[in-house]
Amino acid sequence: MGLSRQEESFQRPYSAPEPPKRARRPKLLALLIALVSFVAAAVAVFVLAPGGGERQVARPPEPSAGGSGPGPSGGGPAPSPAPSSSSASPSRTAAPPEQAAPLYKVLPKPCGMVRKGTVERLVPKAQQQASGDSTYGTCTYTSASSSDGFRSQWLRVEGRLYKAGGAGAPERAAGDDVAAHWKAAHDATLERTVRLERRSGIGDEAYAWFKVDRGQPTAVGQITARVGNVVITVSYSEQVTGKAKAEDRERTCLGNATGAAREVLAALA
Repeated sequence: MGLSRQEESFQRPYSAPEPPKRARRPKLLALLIALVSFVAAAVAVFVLAPGGGERQVARPPEPSAGGSGPGPSGGGPAPSPAPSSSSASPSRTAAPPEQAAPLYKVLPKPCGMVRKGTVERLVPKAQQQASGDSTYGTCTYTSASSSDGFRSQWLRVEGRLYKAGGAGAPERAAGDDVAAHWKAAHDATLERTVRLERRSGIGDEAYAWFKVDRGQPTAVGQITARVGNVVITVSYSEQVTGKAKAEDRERTCLGNATGAAREVLAALA
């Protein structure tokens, strides 16, 4: 029978557990990563920086000649901003919109459109006959006197005004009227057309027509023109006698009609 061992009271001191040790990164790998990062940063700066990799350093504004600094606080004028791309590049100046010609509201009296001296020269001792109103009118000057183998000269002025409020614009209606006269001249059967052509420099549009009556030796020079919403027709005629030919009067008849037409258009202004 053995002897029993008496337990001894023993107090063991407590110590906290040690933290795990951090794994050390190899020095070679760390240097390699640092080198790659530096190269990447240098490439990015070279690519993104303007001027082919050269860094642009903002220079401080130089003081003005008076010694005051820039900006409102310095008392000197503020630096002007750099011109934008839109102001630096030349731009085409937009053409101003074309203004519509003013509309005529009242048609002058046709017998007052041609000057008195012109009437006396073209139609000596003329008898005058007028008709119409404020939108349409005619004036005919007739001479029965005989001079240089010609007789029965006559000058006729016709005017028509298209007012606003009708079918379509007044200018368009007047243009349609000229087109209708132009077509009728091509389809004429009672006259023999010697010349029919457009004329420039007379109103907004015009044409000249020299014709000879088939039934009698009468030469007629006629000018039809439009200005704005007014259409005028001026005709000058001579009855040819003797051995003269009506065709030989083209230059005279068209010249007289053209001169009178210009006076009519001037009277509208």
